[in-house]
Amino acid sequence: MESSEPERKKSSYFREDKNTAMKLIFGIRPIIEAIRSGKEIEKILFQQGTGSKLMSELNDEIKKYKIPFQFVPAEKLNHLIKSRNHQGVIAQLSPVTYRNIEDILPTVFEKGEIPLVIILDRITDVRNIGAISRSAECAGVHAMIVPSRGSAQINNDAIKASAGAIYQIPICRSENLKQTIDFLKSSGLRIISCTEKSENTIYEMDFSIPSVLIFGSEEDGISEEYLKISDEKAKIPLYGQIESLNVSVSAGITLYEVVRQRNFSK
Repeated sequence: MESSEPERKKSSYFREDKNTAMKLIFGIRPIIEAIRSGKEIEKILFQQGTGSKLMSELNDEIKKYKIPFQFVPAEKLNHLIKSRNHQGVIAQLSPVTYRNIEDILPTVFEKGEIPLVIILDRITDVRNIGAISRSAECAGVHAMIVPSRGSAQINNDAIKASAGAIYQIPICRSENLKQTIDFLKSSGLRIISCTEKSENTIYEMDFSIPSVLIFGSEEDGISEEYLKISDEKAKIPLYGQIESLNVSVSAGITLYEVVRQRNFSK
């Protein structure tokens, strides 16, 4: 009996990434079954050059459920699980359940509330993701949208930085942000890019109407593509020597201007 427990642990298809505390599944068939059973997958890591009939079956599931994936060297997979029996693929389980914005908006309108949605464009610092989530939840944001690729993973560090708010605010993952923005516009929401590339300030915006706020990456800001299709652009006025604010600070300031307009300006 004493030797059976170590053997069971050794054969398990589950591990935990010690750096992020994110749960991992490895092996093609276990990952396929995890997807089909409804497990929320944050990302799938493939070993470069891997291919098989079973791998093709896994690829079909990835396309069906629009799961983000990435090709990495074998050394990375070996390091993550300290083993070579991963069959060339590891899945990272998400600590949150992603929602569909198409399901959220009708409910908001039915309640008679004014939609407030935020989009995070390529924000790569998990602490910023967490801090923005905290401000968003406190400000009554109805949904936070993140891209499937090019964004920080929502892991334990993001959850800690959010003080648990990530569990309280609906988070949506978008395969194509442009299509998501087009859907939001067609649903009657005004798209406002929060950027220093504007002559207008957030204090000149009308946030009393259904609104989407876009916040851009720490280094590059909002993508030009999304700036072009935005209805408005707005900046936070700065009076010091530093040219920009941290994105999570900017989000907090802007969200509470929305709160002020919607609740205290009458």
